[in-house]
Amino acid sequence: MIFAAGRGSRLKPVTDHTPKALVKVGGKEMLLRVIEKLLGAGVRFFVINIHHHAGQMRRFIEALDFPGATFRVSDESDALLDTGGGLKKASPLLSGGQDIILYNADVLCTLDLEEMREYHQQKKALATLAVSNRPSSRYFLWDGNELAGWTNEKTGQRIMAKEALAGDLDKRAFSGIHLVSPRMLQLLHETGPFPITEAYLRLAADHRILCYEHSPEGWIDIGSPENLRKAGRMASNTNPGS
Repeated sequence: MIFAAGRGSRLKPVTDHTPKALVKVGGKEMLLRVIEKLLGAGVRFFVINIHHHAGQMRRFIEALDFPGATFRVSDESDALLDTGGGLKKASPLLSGGQDIILYNADVLCTLDLEEMREYHQQKKALATLAVSNRPSSRYFLWDGNELAGWTNEKTGQRIMAKEALAGDLDKRAFSGIHLVSPRMLQLLHETGPFPITEAYLRLAADHRILCYEHSPEGWIDIGSPENLRKAGRMASNTNPGS
């Protein structure tokens, strides 16, 4: 599932007339870059949620033509549901019994998705989150490789999912890429719009929510004009599908 419903407020005025997922980086729409990345990892069934400039998004998705690939739209035109609510709404489209890659449409990342999937399956995790050691205002807290909590460095807010066993916790920034077991769909009890972080923190007490660490140098999101320019330079130096 590709999360592509966001408004892209920090990219105004670019996003006044263009959905953030269709902003071009290096001459190619971000959504198309993400799709090509996922195709390279063997993905052939896609669900893409839409909200901002939904008409543009739907037309773009309906025009996609990749042999053997299927694309479905989860329409959030009536209400933006955030990542957790978006996944829950899309659940009927994702009930094929296979692990689900969740990928933010505004992210470029060079991590190897197939290696991440092998790790996730080997560890029999409910969810595996891609993370890296980079500056951020918000971090997941890890007890070894297991989710223990979350913190907002700016506000001082701290939410613990369970008692830490290893003493000091590692802080790692979330990269907007995660793998979830199909079991996760039945465990989303929250209602309305909600971030998936809330569900992860609730479920970590009884389920394996793990991290998969990658190099921070190969990651960027296009959430600001400065990052959009950096992403263009990064894309020009990156192989297709990486």
